Amino acid sequence: MMSSSLGTMAALPRLLCASSAALVVWAGFCSAVCVEVPSETEAVQGTDMKLLCISCMKREEVTASTVVEWFYRPEGGKDEPIYEHRKMNHEFPSRFSGRIQWNGSKDMQDVSITVLNVTLNDSGIYTCNITREFEFEIHRPLFTSSRLIHLTVVEEAGEDFTSVISEIMMYILLVFLTLWLLIEMVYCYRKVSKAEEAAQENATDYLAIPSENKENCAVPVEE
Repeated sequence: MMSSSLGTMAALPRLLCASSAALVVWAGFCSAVCVEVPSETEAVQGTDMKLLCISCMKREEVTASTVVEWFYRPEGGKDEPIYEHRKMNHEFPSRFSGRIQWNGSKDMQDVSITVLNVTLNDSGIYTCNITREFEFEIHRPLFTSSRLIHLTVVEEAGEDFTSVISEIMMYILLVFLTLWLLIEMVYCYRKVSKAEEAAQENATDYLAIPSENKENCAVPVEE
């Protein structure tokens, strides 16, 4: 019973991952292969961090001109422009000068950027503003949306929760297997000991029988 429970718990992360993957695929089909996924919110200093900003368009809205503006706000400070995409890419003078890379898609549904070689001072709130002007025959409406990313930069990568759970389950499984092996060894040892004791008692009883009785115990031979 315990081994089946352990197997079920060990299979739970894989089941959750498979369910999440199926959900993403289903959402992709339902929204023209565009899924608005939230960005990661933690980065390790010295690495490159992609700030994910996705704004999906419907099929009838494909023809549009898009303007993307990225802002950065330090702790207790004000928003300052750091990057803009308006037909061409423009990087504003800031602490990020030379460290911002455009990662947007051609259809302008993914308008993400990557901050290269992040530092501890890059922690803060990043805002992604999207403005679209749709080119319909009768009118040209504007659509605006914003994404906020609260980024925290740490010195070292923390251990992933899933890996921690996996390690705990592995240790529990090892302890269970060790106890099961000890129980089997004790059981086998006692079984062998009882068999040896029984054999020794039979041998002792046979030796205790008088010699004339031993002869009577012999099986008669038919002529």
